[in-house]
Amino acid sequence: MLAACGYGSKADEDTADAKVAAGAEKVDGLDSVKIGYFGNLTHATALVGKRNGFFQKELGATRAKYQVFSAGPSETEALNSGSIDIGWIGPSPAVNGYTKSDGKNLRIIGGSASGGVKLVVNPDKIKSLKDVKGKKIATPQLGNTQDVAFLNWIAEQGWKVDAESGKGDVSVVRTDNKITPDAYKSGSIDGAWVPEPTASKLVAEGGKVLLDESTLWPDKKFVITNIIVRQSFLKEHPKAVEAVLKASVETNKWINANPDEARAAANRQLGLDSGKELPADVLDPAWKSIRITDDPLAATLDTEAQHAVKAGLLENPKLDGIYDLTLLNKVLVAAGESSVSDAGLGVK
Repeated sequence: MLAACGYGSKADEDTADAKVAAGAEKVDGLDSVKIGYFGNLTHATALVGKRNGFFQKELGATRAKYQVFSAGPSETEALNSGSIDIGWIGPSPAVNGYTKSDGKNLRIIGGSASGGVKLVVNPDKIKSLKDVKGKKIATPQLGNTQDVAFLNWIAEQGWKVDAESGKGDVSVVRTDNKITPDAYKSGSIDGAWVPEPTASKLVAEGGKVLLDESTLWPDKKFVITNIIVRQSFLKEHPKAVEAVLKASVETNKWINANPDEARAAANRQLGLDSGKELPADVLDPAWKSIRITDDPLAATLDTEAQHAVKAGLLENPKLDGIYDLTLLNKVLVAAGESSVSDAGLGVK
């Protein structure tokens, strides 16, 4: 399990348009809190929270600094090295980072998004799910969140694929999301199991959505983005972590109450991070397929980890203690919301 989905890569140390309020004080005496995220719509909380100044507002005179990543390994490495303190990341790299460090480096402290993953195919070559057999289907990276999901779906069809090589009844072609649309246009792949906005980019190129991954999950909910923190930072600066979580909850509430404005804000931040905003024919359907949530949907993370084990990409992981939702639930209850569950995988 190597990475979560990524789209673009750019280090960014500015603080968008957020300004420190006059008379504001530092949180925990910190000069800054370093926040990581991907340039993906599935990281909308981070995009909108940055763009609209939610994080800076809650951090007071402590500066919110940002770094944009394109893959999970680089973000977990940045977390482990102290280059970032808190990050938005997919479930597979969170599990991988936790298990590789024997549960010592990170904690999942909140949720952010569900859904936003689709199997998009060339309708001239694939007209039904059974037609996927024998075709070339892209996933973002060996062992990433979507790769694991696709390998599990293949196995459920009764087909055989070698997970490492991607060879078998279906050819799984690991392709960076940035080049997947071009690979589709050239005919070198017949479709892709990918996150947004890549899925909607393929549809804009004539592809057809054959399957929305949300339909495979109970209540159509599955984790696609979590919030993680360096354990030492959580221990030493709980007030700063609580401030970021409060900003995340406020951002999510604003996104869900103002979907059109939030979509525009997320796209504007994507444009600032990557140099190019998404066109409406990509942005609009992509945005509709993502559900913003404070709930980390812990039970689905455990299921995703077991899918990776079944595919042979992960040894049976010990996930006890991967979650610490104490501060999130404190923030949620204070905001009049219901607390969320760690599915028995929380710190004891």
